Amino acid sequence: MTGRDGQLAEASPAGAAAVAAPAVEAALRSLKLTGMADMLGERLAQARTGSLGHAELLGLLIGDEQTRRDTAGLARRLAAAHFEQVCAIEDYDFGYNPQIPAGTIRDLAGLGFLTAGQSVILHGPVGVGKTMIAQALGQLACRRGHTAVFTKTSRLLADLSGGHADRTWTTRLRRWARPALLICDDFAMRDLTMAQADDLYELITERAGRSIIITSNRAPADWYPLFPNPVVAESILDRLVNTAFHVPMPGRSYRPHQRPGTGKPDPLAPDPSGQDTAGQAAP
Repeated sequence: MTGRDGQLAEASPAGAAAVAAPAVEAALRSLKLTGMADMLGERLAQARTGSLGHAELLGLLIGDEQTRRDTAGLARRLAAAHFEQVCAIEDYDFGYNPQIPAGTIRDLAGLGFLTAGQSVILHGPVGVGKTMIAQALGQLACRRGHTAVFTKTSRLLADLSGGHADRTWTTRLRRWARPALLICDDFAMRDLTMAQADDLYELITERAGRSIIITSNRAPADWYPLFPNPVVAESILDRLVNTAFHVPMPGRSYRPHQRPGTGKPDPLAPDPSGQDTAGQAAP
């Protein structure tokens, strides 16, 4: 540029950066690097104060982009999982039913079972928090980068059954088999038909090496009579029961303690602000 004395004045680095910033931001957005674009102005301001070197500036912008992608990825995984409520192991009141093995459940929160492709069976009476613990483990898995899907077992079987009618059964089976963690709530609630037992066998076989969390009001030993064919029952349960961590959850139901008017929220109830899963489809 020209100074007041008529001679060319050298543009300052700060001024050059200010001029270039809009073009750089536009280029970042066109490359879908929105985390870097959103933070570019702030990072350049830090650089202009002399508190950041070139390498530090670039490193921070890359970190901003990584944070955005991690946050967006977590949001996608949680949405795809169809959880009924937001919860964590830390929210569970182990003191209410001290017979429940708190140490075992906290060990499971390390997710070693998921890394090893093992399964978990949570069984006990209604209202003790089996579903809450299962969802807490599932949400922890999502936060650590794994995919998960939560479903009532009856809905899973109904979805697979529908695939026989419209010839999409193979596609539906693969969708249920794909997540790193499948959570089947309210397993073994009632007798299975032959078709349901066959579908369940195919799903367990397809998911070999991938983890399943099962919640049930019945102990695994009581599942066998629910199958119409003892051979199919043995084939399914041998693969499932004998390769899973068994977590008995005896005790009183928490729900009567949280009746309306007690002044305490029910940690076992579905999140009233969450999505309605009554019509949940396959993942």
